[in-house]
Amino acid sequence: MNSPPSSSGEGSLQAPIRHALDWKNPEFYDKDKLFSELERVYNICHGCRRCVSLCNAFPTLFDLVDESETLEVDGVAKADFKKVVDQCYLCDLCYLTKCPYVPPHEWQVDFPHLMLRAKAWFFKTQGVKFRDKLLSSTDKMGAFATLPVIAPVVNAANKNKVTRKITQSLLGIDANARLPEYQQKTFRKQYSQGINQHEVSPVDTQVGDRSQAKVILYVTCYGNYNEPALPQDLKAVYQHNDIQIELLEKESCCGMPKLELGDLQSVEKLKNKNIPGLVERVRQGWDIVAPIPSCTLMYKQELPLMFPDDEDVLLVAKHMFDPFEYLMLRHKDNCLNTDFKKPLGKVAYHAACHQRVQRIGSKTSDILKLAGAEVIQINRCSGHDGTYAVKKEFAKFAVKIGKPVATRVNQAGAEYYTSDCAMAGHHIAAISGDGSQTLHPMTLLRMAYAI
Repeated sequence: MNSPPSSSGEGSLQAPIRHALDWKNPEFYDKDKLFSELERVYNICHGCRRCVSLCNAFPTLFDLVDESETLEVDGVAKADFKKVVDQCYLCDLCYLTKCPYVPPHEWQVDFPHLMLRAKAWFFKTQGVKFRDKLLSSTDKMGAFATLPVIAPVVNAANKNKVTRKITQSLLGIDANARLPEYQQKTFRKQYSQGINQHEVSPVDTQVGDRSQAKVILYVTCYGNYNEPALPQDLKAVYQHNDIQIELLEKESCCGMPKLELGDLQSVEKLKNKNIPGLVERVRQGWDIVAPIPSCTLMYKQELPLMFPDDEDVLLVAKHMFDPFEYLMLRHKDNCLNTDFKKPLGKVAYHAACHQRVQRIGSKTSDILKLAGAEVIQINRCSGHDGTYAVKKEFAKFAVKIGKPVATRVNQAGAEYYTSDCAMAGHHIAAISGDGSQTLHPMTLLRMAYAI
């Protein structure tokens, strides 16, 4: 029997810490060292099994063990280790909500970043499907699919059953999975044309001074190309609170889709595109907000762990905020407008994984409660993860993972249901199958303000 080493338990009651991702060390890509670490951590997970309900990575591992001749990890073929890796979409929940063996515990288990290391090794040594490269190239796809002639064609094709079956056959994109629409009038186009603009007088502030609120809106690929109403709502709410808001001249993808693919070199290239413009504005006294939790997490956590010695990355991380986190900071300074006009009633609120693991607490729920909502919070993964839910081989698991959330929403009997992750919200709506539609929390807040 392969048992984990004995433990004194020292450090297990301390707050989790995260070690930097040593991805430029040649040993990071050493096959023997990688598979040895996979076996060590798989063995610990097999002996614990607390995370079995989080996603499909752990049931996959435990089934492999239970179906092996030895009923232990040593009976699992090394070639099957990748089956577990493929099921992990780096939600980070196991690290921050379940695992008792994360650093500073002596066993030093970081399951998500071990999966990331394995993804990076497989990406480097075996490559990935064209579909995966395509889906993770959100900038290029968005720029092409929002062209005036192209957008209607793409949207129509994504709604056509025959076309979807062909796409599934050729690319492996599930024929039944909901795909986001592309908008010809992207948010940046609307912004440049002055739609819904409300000017706030410029102010000069120093780094860290929030007496005069100034934020850069990092629009994100999804907010720009797919759902421009989301950053519009954010912009309207912030300006209603006398927060000066501007866009960078240009921005690129945050890199999260490439990170989930294990394409760390592309992550670095995107970092080199984005950080100079962001850090320049931070040094001018601006903070940064992004309407998509995954993008916020990328700048707050993943880039600092990949580039722990890059002072510009660390400075941007310090000034990157979840939108509701920033509003709550303003409320603590008695600067939040609390003159709400429309009662929201009961709201079923799904807390997105990539927001929960930012360790900021339930700021969205807190703000909605300030607006008079009765919030029913659902702390469970939706199973969407950007691209996981649209891939043929994973779509059924995404539905299975998200079904308990949809059930909780249906049982809540709320006037509205919502999620910080717009894609997760739409995924929940698709699973419900009752024709209901989700509204983003920022949309609900704008409704409460009646603006």
